[in-house]
Amino acid sequence: MRAPDSEAQELAQSLHEVVDTIRLCSVCLNLTQLDPCETCSDTRRERTLICVVSSPSDVVAIDRAGGFRGTFHVLHGLLSPLEGIGPDDLRITELVRRLKTDAAGESLVEEVIVATNASVEGEATAMYIARVLKPLGIEVTRIASGIPVGGELEYTDQATIARALAGRVKL
Repeated sequence: MRAPDSEAQELAQSLHEVVDTIRLCSVCLNLTQLDPCETCSDTRRERTLICVVSSPSDVVAIDRAGGFRGTFHVLHGLLSPLEGIGPDDLRITELVRRLKTDAAGESLVEEVIVATNASVEGEATAMYIARVLKPLGIEVTRIASGIPVGGELEYTDQATIARALAGRVKL
């Protein structure tokens, strides 16, 4: 409120431009100026692998980490019955439709990685997606969770330690 009128006008113009230029990618439903988005247009991406995330910021985080060369699908939320958010409020129908891509009804996708948060809502969403996709015969996996790199066991909560032990891998 104390900013000069020119700054307020500049902010309003920027918000107006965002509304006019940003849309959802017709493939992955990420925010984009181009359709399809840069990720979906990248021919170097592995088309047999889709990582399902709850928000566009999760796409950025996973891409920034490197190592994942598949494609994405953005749900734009998580199941939360207490907040009135059910399956119809998420982009799960679009995911199922996307998995049925060729004329024979066979999917080109071999694996769907569910990368939702390790919260009650994230877990519920992951379990729901797994149940919906199981009849399609596509492998559904969940990202690992546990002790963060650099984390100290003595300061880690019991649930995280239990999950880390359950998800251990052979060396």
